[in-house]
Amino acid sequence: MKTVFWTSLFLIVYPYLVYPLVMLAIGKMRPRKVARAPCLPTMTILIPAYNEVAMIGATIQNKLDQGYPADRLQIIVISDGSADGTDDVVKGFGRHAVKLLRRERREGKAAALNEAVRLASGDIIIFSDANTLFGANALQRIAANFADPEIGYLTGSLQFVTDGGNASGAGARAYMRYENLVRGIETAAGSIIGVNGGVDAIRRRLYVDTPPALITDLILPLSVIAGGHRVIFDPQIDAFETPNTDVSCEFRMRVRVALRALQGLTYMRKLLNPLHYPLVSFSLFSHKVLRYLGFVFMPAALASNIALAPTQALYRVLLVLQLGVYCLAALGLMHNLPGWLRKITTVPSYFALSNAAFAVAAYRFLRGDTLAVWQPRAG
Repeated sequence: MKTVFWTSLFLIVYPYLVYPLVMLAIGKMRPRKVARAPCLPTMTILIPAYNEVAMIGATIQNKLDQGYPADRLQIIVISDGSADGTDDVVKGFGRHAVKLLRRERREGKAAALNEAVRLASGDIIIFSDANTLFGANALQRIAANFADPEIGYLTGSLQFVTDGGNASGAGARAYMRYENLVRGIETAAGSIIGVNGGVDAIRRRLYVDTPPALITDLILPLSVIAGGHRVIFDPQIDAFETPNTDVSCEFRMRVRVALRALQGLTYMRKLLNPLHYPLVSFSLFSHKVLRYLGFVFMPAALASNIALAPTQALYRVLLVLQLGVYCLAALGLMHNLPGWLRKITTVPSYFALSNAAFAVAAYRFLRGDTLAVWQPRAG
């Protein structure tokens, strides 16, 4: 029983604390620099959208306001069956290099991008969500990274703009800050294996069609790595979104992302072979696989801790701590908590919510479900 407890506890902590420290050590011993330099490649920004009439105009204008040379910039908005006036807003930008690609049959982001990239004229393809606003000089910074021939794909620093009023918004913001920290560590060691999706870029010649049921945010960077190029994080490329403020919407989003990631890992399973891809397989297993299995280790740690509690004071203390974390997680789901209480419940609540979503995703993965389409954030 002790073996079950300590193994489960280690496997819960390992992906979030131990793995980043190992990668930090690798990056210190063998740092991988990025040879950035000013350059102006042709760019195409792809913006998949479904019923985004409230945000799509601001998103397009934000890209036009970047100051990138107009003759080297193309914007394609892919309307995936929108029925709320999104298309009309996009058409209003017709005097600029903005194209509308209307898809009557709604098939999701992967299918939308697969079609749109065939119309792209840029050497660099940039992906933006319909509700993502880029920070100043983001396009110039993206271009500078691709001056390094080793770089095949990059992601920027996505930040969630929220007042932190509930577990969903505050939790998403805290999680993204942590993810950005880990991505910086992974970049110094070689490549990252998780990207934002809302502020990404790839060399057009490295783009590969993604099966519609899979998640481009995982398949594309892993394909780039498999082809021998690096995938990096640049913290100076800022982007901003409003997170879900509805906990149930955030939960459904986490289920969808996790389900498609599990399917993506299966699709790209060759990268889990440590003989052919030692560092990549280590990162995938540590950063992705073990995280998605947290819902298995958590009840195992709790159940074994309960069994061990009568035997030793140490286990009684650890049981109190475990139960305390779960109580904070449950409390954090309540609305209108005082500010100080919100701060100490945010991480436990979002961690519990994410692992519950992983459990549902694993069940649906084993059942063979697919979730290709999406809904706009409930921000």
